[in-house]
Amino acid sequence: MTTAIANVSRSPANHPLPDHSVVSRQQWLAERKKLLAREKELTRLGDQVAAERRALPWVRMDKEYLFDTPAGRRPLADLFDGHHQLVMEHFMLAPGWEQGCKSCSYMADHTDATLVHLAHRDTAFVAVSRAPLGEIERFRQRMGWKFRWVSSDGTDFNRDFHVTFTADEMASGKADYNFGAKPHGAELPGVSAFWKDDSGEVFHTYSTYGRGVEVMMHTYNLLDLTPKGRDEDGLDFTMAWVRHHDRYA
Repeated sequence: MTTAIANVSRSPANHPLPDHSVVSRQQWLAERKKLLAREKELTRLGDQVAAERRALPWVRMDKEYLFDTPAGRRPLADLFDGHHQLVMEHFMLAPGWEQGCKSCSYMADHTDATLVHLAHRDTAFVAVSRAPLGEIERFRQRMGWKFRWVSSDGTDFNRDFHVTFTADEMASGKADYNFGAKPHGAELPGVSAFWKDDSGEVFHTYSTYGRGVEVMMHTYNLLDLTPKGRDEDGLDFTMAWVRHHDRYA
């Protein structure tokens, strides 16, 4: 026998969930097994795409970039912290901004607990922004983060990795974000990966932008398991609900 749940409130937005069927445990189990088959398809596809990602050709990083770090100016090769692999968050914090991007901060909130596990898989992590190091450190301390965060100020790094754009580029339509898309702002997020071989040479192996940066948003994965899901329908934009973690009511 199927019944319906009506007029269920949605906290905190207080919007009702649509009426939803309620069934016996046996009926639920049958439907769950159907969904499990689809989930396994998705898992296998994800494994296939991950293998194709690893098989991408690499680009040797011939151009030298010097980043401002708490230990002084350092080249990209020094950011690997003794590992062969480096994952980088292109964090939206431009010179003079009062605070970092809320969505980039949401990404970063998931990072500190992963650092020890990444290190045990030969992988370092670093965030990079255009803001001067002092402005980065002020915001990092406010947020309580422990991960390394360096400044690309004074370099072409952000522009070469297509996360910073000039007004002229955006007006002319020549700006290229996410491998062909038009950027919707002068500063945008991304995640990149690099490899350093035993001789010290560095290679760019992968970058992802747009919704690809959800790879760092573990909260979304959990919300996707719930009845309300991400609960973003009707918002001005998908992440309009996100706040810096010290600014939620």
